[in-house]
Amino acid sequence: MQYRQLGKSGLFVSELCFGAMSFGARGYWEKIGGLDQEAARRLVDIALDAGVNFFDTADVYSHGQSEEMLGKALKGKRDQVVLATKVRGRMSPGVNDVGLSRLHIIQGCENSLRRLGVDYIDLYIVHSFDFMTPLEETLSALNDLVRQGKVRYLGCSNFFAWQLMKALSLSDRHHWEKFVSLQAHYSLLARDVEIELVPLCQDQGLGITPWSPLAAGFLTGKYPRGGKGPKDARRSKEDQNFIQFDEDRAYTILEEVKRISDARGVSPAQVSLNYLLRKQAVSSVIIGATKPEQLEENLKTVTWQLSTEEVRALDEVSPLPRLYPKWMLDFTRLDRDNSRVII
Repeated sequence: MQYRQLGKSGLFVSELCFGAMSFGARGYWEKIGGLDQEAARRLVDIALDAGVNFFDTADVYSHGQSEEMLGKALKGKRDQVVLATKVRGRMSPGVNDVGLSRLHIIQGCENSLRRLGVDYIDLYIVHSFDFMTPLEETLSALNDLVRQGKVRYLGCSNFFAWQLMKALSLSDRHHWEKFVSLQAHYSLLARDVEIELVPLCQDQGLGITPWSPLAAGFLTGKYPRGGKGPKDARRSKEDQNFIQFDEDRAYTILEEVKRISDARGVSPAQVSLNYLLRKQAVSSVIIGATKPEQLEENLKTVTWQLSTEEVRALDEVSPLPRLYPKWMLDFTRLDRDNSRVII
């Protein structure tokens, strides 16, 4: 296992991060994973043995049960890991038990610390933007948690580029702790993050940690064209199939993934994960699992590396849409190319 800086911070994390969304069986999350404590412990031990030091969960996963189970699985090993959790989602019917208000953030942090059984959280992530709460209120509350020693670093997830840049600017103006990472939806099927968020993170020094890097399992190759995947697979269940994409385009991309995986003698999942690890802005890729063999296979991703030609082939089969103003800026930048001076 190799380790990378999380953005410009001094924190080093494993190239693969273990995501504990499958831990627990409360409410909606039972259908996604539903793992019990023993199954969770086994997966955590496999990840640790492979050199994974980065673990990710959230308060909303099984309404706190994922945090409780991850904390128990890591008991006695706290100093070996970088522990991340999130806040924003609704935790009860209470009118204030949701969002990024000062009240909910501080209360959420205290509850997460208790459930995880730890004194501090290494990376505290706001799970999504909150349009109801002023950014100043959110950022000042997060800064207080760092100053109090309850949180070491701050991250965000599911932001527009303008929202993230505004947050960084406000933190800079008030001398508050800044976000050091962005957890974003990023895969071979979902490269739209590269349009604005990747350049922003590279410019401002944030590390990107992709979620759903296998497009909810599609890039494992277990969903045949025109057929159905395994009955227990997420995309086989309509109420869990919230990640949407153009299937014709997706199967074209998957064909190239399989061509490379066959030539390499590795799984399609490894190719898809390896592709993201070749992206400069990525600090760590989040992988989840419900079965030990699934996790062990995906952990092999770090034992080899796609060639430049293979990365280029995958880039070419999954091009980004030419959205405005990108196509206009691509055109206007030509007048800065000295090899193409036209008067």
